[in-house]
Amino acid sequence: MITVRVPLGDRSYDVLVGHGARRELAALLPRSARRAAVVTQAGIPLDVDPGIPFQRFEIGEGEQHKTLATVESLCRGFAGMGLTRNDVVIGVGGGMVTDVAGFAAASWHRGISVVHVSTTLLGMVDAAIGGKTGVNLPAVDGVGGKNLVGAYWQPSGVVCDLDALATLPPRELRCGRGEMAKYHFLTGDDLLAMGEAERIARCVQIKAEVVAGDEREGGRRALLNYGHTLAHALEIETDYQLLHGEAVGVGLIYAAHLAHHLGRIDSARVQQHYDVVGGAYELGTALPVGLAPERLVALMGLDKKVLGDLLTFVLDGPAGVEVVPGVAASDALAALQLMP
Repeated sequence: MITVRVPLGDRSYDVLVGHGARRELAALLPRSARRAAVVTQAGIPLDVDPGIPFQRFEIGEGEQHKTLATVESLCRGFAGMGLTRNDVVIGVGGGMVTDVAGFAAASWHRGISVVHVSTTLLGMVDAAIGGKTGVNLPAVDGVGGKNLVGAYWQPSGVVCDLDALATLPPRELRCGRGEMAKYHFLTGDDLLAMGEAERIARCVQIKAEVVAGDEREGGRRALLNYGHTLAHALEIETDYQLLHGEAVGVGLIYAAHLAHHLGRIDSARVQQHYDVVGGAYELGTALPVGLAPERLVALMGLDKKVLGDLLTFVLDGPAGVEVVPGVAASDALAALQLMP
């Protein structure tokens, strides 16, 4: 078992990584908890025993269920079971489950404890760590987007039971590698040279270090969005047929082309992105067929803060990956047209 500490003062917590880690769940619960609400989905291949009485709540599968309506339904369930401010919510599942469970916990009684048991590679290396919770806002009259409504709400602990990975289909594993590829460019670490547990723990450690220094994304934490600006637009425009990690892989390639177009990196560095994303991590690197570049630029404008015609991206450059504000929509469009 590998333990990674997320250092946040009196809100610090442990992330447990290893086979059978779910058996340590009870030790991560707050001492005040007398009942637990377990939020999960049908078919999640991991049963948990929190060691206290609990009620199970299943949410729908797919991004179409990652909504305020789902959070409301959960909160009504919490009310029905008499969940108090001293009790705990436990999210068991992938990134969607932990995002929704975390936001419901942040909202119920204005915030109760939450512990996550992550069952996907993507969740283990990214989604379950760091306290960002939220749901999507379905587009109405062209206004909406991914994860636009949410809260920063740190868990009391996170369990990454590697037993769950054996149940994942290859596509889900590739999806997690999209986030791993992001960490490759943030650090330069050769994650693929590590064993499975060490690799996942290193990703957790990288994110923990960033979150500790910038919990609410006022600066350095925004670097964790590398590749995500286009990724979120692709998810929305493909009606989430493109999985998050797959979209991040394409988004990393796009970010490299945009950085090259802006004169921040050379063509050799762009090729390195292809070698890592498409080669080492075996992810797709091309835009899905049939998407309108102008529409993708518009969606990217909704994902990040916009000042007039200017967008903000996380881009590679001479000093490494950094936040780059003030990118013209025309440049964002030109970079899309360089994509395969």
